[in-house]
Amino acid sequence: MSTPTLHKAYDSALFAQEGESLVALLATALSESINKQRDTVTNWVLPEEEYRFWTSFKKEEHSTLEFFKTVLSRSIHTHHPKYIGHQVAPTVPVSALATLLSAQLNNGMAVYEMGQASTAIEKVVVEKFTEALGWEDGDGFLTSGGTLANLTGLLAARKAKAQSDVWNDGHDTKLAILVSEEAHYCVDRAARIMGLGDQGIIQVPVDANFKIRTDLLQEYYDTASAQGLEVIAVIGSAPSTSTGIHDDLGGISAFAKANNLWFHVDAAHGGAAIFSKKYKSLLKGIDQADSVVIDGHKMMGTSSITTAVLYKNSADSYATFSQKAQYLWEQNEDPEWFNMAKRTFECTKSMMSLRFFAIWNAYGNQFFDDFVSTLYDAGRQFAILVKEAVEFELCLEPESNIVCFRYVKDLHVSEYDVVNKKIRQTLLEDGEFYIVATQLQKGYYLRTTFMNPFTTQEHMKELLKKMRVVAMKITE
Repeated sequence: MSTPTLHKAYDSALFAQEGESLVALLATALSESINKQRDTVTNWVLPEEEYRFWTSFKKEEHSTLEFFKTVLSRSIHTHHPKYIGHQVAPTVPVSALATLLSAQLNNGMAVYEMGQASTAIEKVVVEKFTEALGWEDGDGFLTSGGTLANLTGLLAARKAKAQSDVWNDGHDTKLAILVSEEAHYCVDRAARIMGLGDQGIIQVPVDANFKIRTDLLQEYYDTASAQGLEVIAVIGSAPSTSTGIHDDLGGISAFAKANNLWFHVDAAHGGAAIFSKKYKSLLKGIDQADSVVIDGHKMMGTSSITTAVLYKNSADSYATFSQKAQYLWEQNEDPEWFNMAKRTFECTKSMMSLRFFAIWNAYGNQFFDDFVSTLYDAGRQFAILVKEAVEFELCLEPESNIVCFRYVKDLHVSEYDVVNKKIRQTLLEDGEFYIVATQLQKGYYLRTTFMNPFTTQEHMKELLKKMRVVAMKITE
């Protein structure tokens, strides 16, 4: 029997009122960020202090609008042009609205009847990706993030290339993958989840430009084979998360074909460049991959978490999770593209296809071309400013919107890491700019990722100016 509380919780008039208030609040925040009316990207608070705040907040009476306003005021603002930190896109508003729609509908998508529209839309979205990749028989699906996507791709590699049927019979050989030492940590995590262990994750050195050394792949493969390891796959980064540098995908592909290995490309960050006329060449050779991962919430402007797992051969997208679940579907011998739980890790999968399709529907492919090209251009513009500034040292010429650099003026090499760590922490606590950092073989580097198309050269100059002031205070 329904109660007064239940009636209130599902009241459509209240939903409309609170929804309108939230959209108005977000629209104001968007305008203030883009039009430079908001002073800071973030208001830094220590974790325990933030926890205490919300513990106290819960004990008091607050309206839904007050709750929304408070979350907004205490969160990082990715739409601010001075947000130049992690690889998270400032959501295109129409994608956010699509996410609201999907959240309210809450279609689980395990089987077609639970997500008719979103399942068919997902097929359309995947076809747009495979067409851009140049695959005639390509296929795939969407999943929740690059970590899960890379794991899914490597499981397909195991299904296709392992001599034994691991899915049904378990491990009877030691499997391994070849991967750059600069690859994202999620690849390492995926391999460990698969039971490969330390020995099965063969890290290949990179060259001076942080690209995997393709000239060493055969040597590392032969050594692993001699040690009794069954190498099933080689992974290319497009680009690596730390440096934004792309591996030689063509060279990796040639090696993979010569040794009958699965070729997987982690293009979570840079795969969207397939839609950029100017920067598509960075992905030369990606069409030769067996599987590719591309995040929407990085370089395509969708709300999180939205990732495409793509396969050159359609059959590979069905083979990984072959099993019976009679209560979900009846014809197990039919691949049934429309029953997503047959192909994905997730059963209750969110309607993430709406996030992509809403942008395509509103602005077409041109948005993705403009978005990627503008941000990659920004990386190159910032690198020029860094090289012109005597106080800073550029790690290497950027290929994408990721730029690594550090403050070096009047410092001994032994002081580089300490001073730059203090610069990064000071900027975080100040809140006007948000940048991150990375630890490379050469040492600790400040790291900027230009994610906002409204970040200008003026913002870049302001950042360097502020860092000079901060560094002088630290070193005086």
